[in-house]
Amino acid sequence: MEPGFTSKETYLSHFNPRDYLEKYYSFGPSHSAENKILRLLLKSLFKTFCLDGVKGDLLIDIGSGPTIYQLISACESFKEIVATDYTDQNLRELEKWLRKEPGAFDWSPVVTYVCELEGNRVKRPEKEEKLRRAVKRVLKCDVSQSRPLGAVSLPLADCVLSALCLDAACPDLPSYRAALGNLGRLLKPGGHLVIVDALESSYYMVKEQRFSSLCLGREAVEAAVTEAGYTIEQFEVIAQRYPSTMANNEGLFCLVGRKLSGSV
Repeated sequence: MEPGFTSKETYLSHFNPRDYLEKYYSFGPSHSAENKILRLLLKSLFKTFCLDGVKGDLLIDIGSGPTIYQLISACESFKEIVATDYTDQNLRELEKWLRKEPGAFDWSPVVTYVCELEGNRVKRPEKEEKLRRAVKRVLKCDVSQSRPLGAVSLPLADCVLSALCLDAACPDLPSYRAALGNLGRLLKPGGHLVIVDALESSYYMVKEQRFSSLCLGREAVEAAVTEAGYTIEQFEVIAQRYPSTMANNEGLFCLVGRKLSGSV
């Protein structure tokens, strides 16, 4: 384990989902690094789910956090989505939006942007309702466990998605490899693994609170994914950094892989 790597307990006690959302996802017309990154991630996810044929019946999103941006295009390609996270406060924040509760985070600028990417086939309110209908369950998860969803039984998924989660959840390379294997137990043979994460980042900030990130480059990620029983179909590098007051990443990536038929 890396010295001082952020513990699960710290996430439960110190991760503030609203501060995180307002810092990283207050999408607007400005040319800030976080807005550029979010646009690039949305474009990559649109390509993956709407153009490249990653589709099926069930998608399990591992480590959803309090966010829905990663699911906006996915709801066009999957009949059912299961959202998950380790912390109760993130699940509560996510459910606020799903239930249209007062004080829920305003995702409308992000949803509008994705509608534009998709050719404005539907308008924002219809897209939001489609996503809400698609998310059938919101569950606890722990990627360090051989059964990441605990005792909950689900059909094997056609796709497992994890966005900005594994680098923060895994303190070292062996635990990262093990987490990838654990996610594979949720996935059909031949099913897709989609990972979005930072490259070579050792921390990210939420206001004054610092959270650790496992510092991995492209080669280490690709090797871990392959060793965990997947083939890699696509590895897109997003060459955009956050400012050092937010994170020290060298970029981000979007990986699309498939679970090999013989893997666990």
